[in-house]
Amino acid sequence: MSDRSAAPGNLVLVESLVNSLDIESGRDLLDTEEGRANLGIGPEDVADARTLRESLRAALLAHAGHRPHRTVTPLGDLLAHAPLHLAVDDTDGSARLAPADPAPLLSRVAAAVAEALVAGVWQRLKACEAPDCHWAYYDRSPAGRGRWCSMQVCGARAKMRRYRAKDAKDIENTGGTGGAQEAHGTAPHTKDR
Repeated sequence: MSDRSAAPGNLVLVESLVNSLDIESGRDLLDTEEGRANLGIGPEDVADARTLRESLRAALLAHAGHRPHRTVTPLGDLLAHAPLHLAVDDTDGSARLAPADPAPLLSRVAAAVAEALVAGVWQRLKACEAPDCHWAYYDRSPAGRGRWCSMQVCGARAKMRRYRAKDAKDIENTGGTGGAQEAHGTAPHTKDR
């Protein structure tokens, strides 16, 4: 888990689905009964949930200004198969978009995306730029320019890589040895996922 708080409202469903796969370790919560139960799906829904998850990840990477991590089914194509309807509360007249059938994960995700879009927060749900992470996070920064799910893990790693690259270039340019690089260790990705 990153050091950020969960996404607001129903975006937590989208965040949970995307974060059901730990890219670095390969651990996939959709392979577990508990992980599927947390998303309200059965074993027969896993293949579709994985397709949806990676399409969402690509969209969240785009929100952060990054290219898709791989070729995926466009998210709009998937969500087009999840009809929504306008639900109006008889007591106070409030209205919201709701899934026509709330059981399927696709319908619940479509409703969450629509709700976030109306609230103006859909673009704030992003995926970490670290290629070995791509963890979903809600960017609460004032300017909305967050790049990593965790500054302490992924952000620190990126800064260390830039420092090492600069250090290596400096050593190469001065004709020095690479011993200084070997002294720097790499910390494992230790998010508690």
